[in-house]
Amino acid sequence: MKATSKAQQKAAGAALSAKRGDTQPSELVGASKEMYDSMSADELEEMAGTKRKGKPQKKEND
Repeated sequence: MKATSKAQQKAAGAALSAKRGDTQPSELVGASKEMYDSMSADELEEMAGTKRKGKPQKKEND
């Protein structure tokens, strides 16, 4: 799954960092904590690796 906004991509990057052991999971809050608990490292890597160019800062609610 690709990130749909810059904020989503950043949250995935933070969760991936915790999965890899670079940061403590207790430091995560909000969306990054939910992603850490519910997604695999491969899913997080794909989402965090999405290009930021052309993405909105936050996802629009439909």
